[in-house]
This record gives sequence, C-alpha cells and structure tokens, in this order.
Amino acid sequence: MGLEFKEDWPEARERLEAWWSREVLDRAVIAVTARRDGYENWEPRKPDPVMLRWTDVEWVLESAQQQMRATYYGGEAFPFFFPNVGPDVFAAYLGCPLEFAETTSWSLPIVEDWNDVGRFRFDPNNRWWKLTLELIEAALEVSPGRFLVGLTDIHGGMDAISALRGPQRLCVDLLENPKPVLRAMYELIPIWHEVFDRQCDLIRRRDPENGCTTWIRTWSRGTSYPVSCDFMCMVSRELMRQFVLPDLVSEVNWLDHSVYHLDGPGAVHNLDILLEMGRLDAIQWVPGAGNTGAERWLPLLKRIQAAGRAIQYHVQPDEVELVLRELSPRGLMLVTTCATEAEARNLVACVAELTRPPRVYGAVSGAAAIDRRADLTPRARRS
Repeated sequence: MGLEFKEDWPEARERLEAWWSREVLDRAVIAVTARRDGYENWEPRKPDPVMLRWTDVEWVLESAQQQMRATYYGGEAFPFFFPNVGPDVFAAYLGCPLEFAETTSWSLPIVEDWNDVGRFRFDPNNRWWKLTLELIEAALEVSPGRFLVGLTDIHGGMDAISALRGPQRLCVDLLENPKPVLRAMYELIPIWHEVFDRQCDLIRRRDPENGCTTWIRTWSRGTSYPVSCDFMCMVSRELMRQFVLPDLVSEVNWLDHSVYHLDGPGAVHNLDILLEMGRLDAIQWVPGAGNTGAERWLPLLKRIQAAGRAIQYHVQPDEVELVLRELSPRGLMLVTTCATEAEARNLVACVAELTRPPRVYGAVSGAAAIDRRADLTPRARRS
C-alpha cells in the first residue's frame, strides 16, 4: 500500500531494496524532494527556548508532520520521522550532558582522568534514552499508512569516546595512553548493539511493515544503519586499523545492510581500509562545505563502484545528467532537492531516460572479491 504522503511508496521501496544488491529495476535510484504545490511560503512555528524544539515531543512530532505535508517526495524519497536528539546522543546515554542550538546539539566531555573511569554501562533510565523512546513511541501512534519511523543517530566507537573525553585529549591519549582507549572501545561495542536493537525491536513490534530507516534515508526490510566515524579524519591508517576498524566491523557485521558515511576529503585516506570490510554494502560520499562539484569527485565515485560497493551521493539537479553518463546505474543512489514539484517530477522522468543498461565490468580486486557472507554468520541467524 502507498503512504499518505507518498502514494507510489511500493514501487520506490522495491528500487531501494534492489539498490543494496546493486541491481537496476527500471532506472537509477534518485531521491528528490521539493516544496509541494500550495506550500511555497509555509514556515513552521518554532517555540522558545531552543531546547523545547528538541524535547517537546508533541511539538517535534507535529512539526515533522507539517513538514511532510509540505514536501513532495519524488522518486525514492519518502516521508519519515527522525527521532533526532543530535549526533552525540549515544555519549549522552553514557552520562554526557547535552547542549542544544537551533540545528544541532553537542555533548560536554566527562572523562577527566582514565584512572577514575570504571566500566561503561548503559542505563535504561537515562534521561536522553527515555526521550528517544518517547519520540519513537509517539510517532508510531500516528505513523502507520502515513509515514515511516526511523532510528536516532547513534555515533558509537571512537566518535563516542571523543565526545566522552574531548577530541584533543583523545588524540594525545592514542599516542601516550592507548590502553584505556582500547578498553573503552571494546566496552562500547555491545552497548551500541543494545541501543540499536532496542529501537529496532520497538518499531518492529508496533509496525512490522515499517522496515528500517535512518537519517541517511535509505530503507531496508531487515536491519540497516549508516556506520560512521568522523574522528577517523584525525588518525593515520595505522591508528585507524587499531582504534577505529574493530568497532566499525562489529557494526557492519551486526547489520543486514550497511552504508558508510564518508564525510569530507579528510576521510578519504582511509577509504581503502573501509573497502576491506567484506560485508559493507555501500558508501555515502559527502564532500563537505566548499568541496561541491560532481565532476571533481567522479574518480572517487568510480573507485568505489569498482570495489563493488553501492553509492549514495548528494548532487545538484543540474549535475544529475553528468553523473549518470559517467557512472553505472547499478547501486547508484542520487539525492537532490528541486525548487518546485514540477521540476522534481521532470527530473525523475529525465533519470529514467538517461539510465543506460548496466555495464559489464571486468574482474575486480580487493574487497569486491570477498564473499560478504563468509566473515560472519548473517544477523538473521544469530542466537
């Protein structure tokens, strides 16, 4: 069945599922949004103080629904509710205070001396965890047949440790006092799994047809998540393998589908290590501020495709034709925004015309040759 805010959801869902396995059903995948006709001048009401825009559950949910009504979801774009408490909420679950601004929040470090830190534990009565569940539960009350409900943003691993300790002190720790950092990383792995599973289980119990979606706006019938480590930009390849990779592998192997959020040129030096993760399905490439322009990133995108990974890439509408002419449509997901609903509809039609039959590639080396099922029992069969 379709959704109230997206009647062609069944067709879009099939293309999104095919994207994980780099299959093309009828055209390349494109997710395009625009202001819906009649809502050109709509603006949401914003309460004061700013913190209420994050913690007032009733307002957050109503504001999200108003935004969905005002949005045209073209191609594989779809309406969903994001229970957003900011990128450091996982560290907040572990005790970090949170500060809020208009569009983001951040945590305040609490680890002053590793000698004073006991074992990290997850407290289900944590204020921010209870808020996350409250947001999800409120959305699930009104979402069936209308929109999807996603997971919150869960930055585990070294991102969480950076939030707990502070990035500058953590960089020094990696060189001068690495043992407690490694201990913390391995302690946080099962906590990340628990936080992820509790949210998924809650959503699946209430709405089995919801599937799994997140802020990255992919969709899967099984479990999926955009694994990431922004702290990765600050470490060498050697430190990446020692301090970052174990957590990333644990997350990827925990999921049915995974996409890595590759954020900015500063992270590219570790791309080859990411591509060694045999069960990693896709890379989301985000060039970052000041680094836009699809043409300059085509070699990088081709490198990812040659390694057998799907791609999600945010482009400008006028760059879509260039990207489609240079890249295979297999496993390609383009994300963009148009000024009007008519422009969005025309762009989807243009993609259908431009999509060429999938090209046949020669043999690939490295990570692409790895059997993605061989390195861990699939999540569906775990005990």
